[in-house]
Amino acid sequence: MDQKELLDIVTDNAEYIGAYNIRVNGKLLERSTNDFVDIISKKDKDGIDIIVKDNTVNQTILIPVILTKGEITDKVYNDFYIGKNCDIKIIAGCGVDNCSSCTSEHDGIHSFYIGENSKVKYIERHYGHGDGAGKKILNPVTNAVLEKNSYMEMVTTQIEGVDDSKRITNATLKENASMVINEKIMTNLNQKADSEFNVNLNGENSKAKVSSRVVAKDESNQSFYSNVQGNNKCFAHVECDAIIVGNAKVSSVPKIVANCPDASLVHEATIGKIAGEQLLKLLTLGLSESEAEKEILNGFLK
Repeated sequence: MDQKELLDIVTDNAEYIGAYNIRVNGKLLERSTNDFVDIISKKDKDGIDIIVKDNTVNQTILIPVILTKGEITDKVYNDFYIGKNCDIKIIAGCGVDNCSSCTSEHDGIHSFYIGENSKVKYIERHYGHGDGAGKKILNPVTNAVLEKNSYMEMVTTQIEGVDDSKRITNATLKENASMVINEKIMTNLNQKADSEFNVNLNGENSKAKVSSRVVAKDESNQSFYSNVQGNNKCFAHVECDAIIVGNAKVSSVPKIVANCPDASLVHEATIGKIAGEQLLKLLTLGLSESEAEKEILNGFLK
């Protein structure tokens, strides 16, 4: 698989609208900025500062990472400074193609500082490929501080191919800030994926929704942990839905803490096999059992 194919998978064939920074095998490949978005390399460590000016709208920022060889550990610190009254989209993520016997690892630490009245949609895709014995490891960390009246939607996807991953998300919400997190993960073989969400609802009327949909197949193992702290009049809803196929294991530990009597917090967790009636319905339509199972899993992760 070449670099362009990996880039298309990570960015979902998105066109370069606005600014972008492409990193390949631990080094900058290409960068573009404009009058609204500036990207500056850090001087003290690997990573970049992405600065978005006040009142910036209709801009898409791309920051993909590509690894195409083994025996590499790539760790970057990317800080996003989003001005006031902005409405932007950011597409990140990592594509790993490892056909070697050595490990490929990317650890991306992304910190967002979102200004008042701004809206950010953050899309992060992780993809692994390659038939070598070397592991493909991805450990993303997302830190977010949402100022008054700001909004962040975070969409993360990891569909097979990654041997080991630990995703950590930390968020602090101020007055009237809102955050929506949608996570979709599929593991197979002996892969392992852990997700951890820590959300502090500090501001009055702040809101958060954390939704995780996962599929664990074969002998793979997944865990979900959330810790939501309601420190003011606020609302939060946490849900984890998991489907197990084969001998896989899934654990879910949703924790909610109300530190204010006006905090309204809800959590839900469901783990189980594919429903028999769903499978039977598709079998009666002429699908084989493997075809029916694939349709159900694809629909679950949409």
